[in-house]
Amino acid sequence: MEHFKSISELHRATGFPPPENPLISLVLCERLEACNVVEGSFTGDFYLIMFKKLKSGIIRYGRTEYDHENGSMLFAKPRQIITIEDIELEEKGFLIFIHEDFLNGHALHNDIKKYGFFDYETNEALHLSPAEEKLMWELYFKIEQEYLNNQDEYSREIILTHIDSILKYSQRYYKRQFLNRTEISGTTVSRFNTLLSHYFENGFLKENGLPTVKSLAEKLNTSTRYLSDLLRQETGKTAIELIHIFLVGEAKNMLQNREYSVAETAYSLGFENPPYFSRLFRKETGMSPVEFRKQFLN
Repeated sequence: MEHFKSISELHRATGFPPPENPLISLVLCERLEACNVVEGSFTGDFYLIMFKKLKSGIIRYGRTEYDHENGSMLFAKPRQIITIEDIELEEKGFLIFIHEDFLNGHALHNDIKKYGFFDYETNEALHLSPAEEKLMWELYFKIEQEYLNNQDEYSREIILTHIDSILKYSQRYYKRQFLNRTEISGTTVSRFNTLLSHYFENGFLKENGLPTVKSLAEKLNTSTRYLSDLLRQETGKTAIELIHIFLVGEAKNMLQNREYSVAETAYSLGFENPPYFSRLFRKETGMSPVEFRKQFLN
């Protein structure tokens, strides 16, 4: 698997013309061969923003394969594995490579890390409506105009402003996509709750301790970031909050039984630290486990 430390290395490997700027490059994919990038798997020290309409082919980011029906955008961060195989384009697309050094000293250096879709390892690429596609192309051509001009002291700021706009619109469109694909997200919420119930009913709490978001996300074939974003959109709660709510619900049932002390309840639910369990219980219910139990013992 190839790793590209610079965008220039990537251009040489793919046969692209040398970039106008060694820290950022634009590729307009008017032809199939112009947008193939690297066949097989590769990593790089750069961010990638990609828009493509595909007839066929495979693009994997991380562990899973992107869904490519209709127009789609995908986003990759530095040093994440990208796999591209047998791509056939429906229409033209574009690629934007941004070396992480290009962001140094700019607000986007930190802000880009806040966009969760760079951490998605899911079969959900960003699907765009015709109006949304039009806006993305307008932003791309604004970047291209500045990129192909004689770059000066203002060029970097202008280019990054337009890239930031692409990311902000993508965030908005992802939220719209979550809402529009309620059947998919609803199924994920249901499967998430089923996994929690299965984990408890089969004694995995005692054997393995508290379930982690990462382990549940792997079973659902998503990244932890995507799972939490989807669950928050659908339920208003993150994955870890839903785990806590589930555990507190089980604790309420156990605390109504005189056979279990607070400490025994905590240990049976996978908590190694009973005081931590008590703090979590108070946070979710507004009372301590002892106060909750007294309601039923008196």
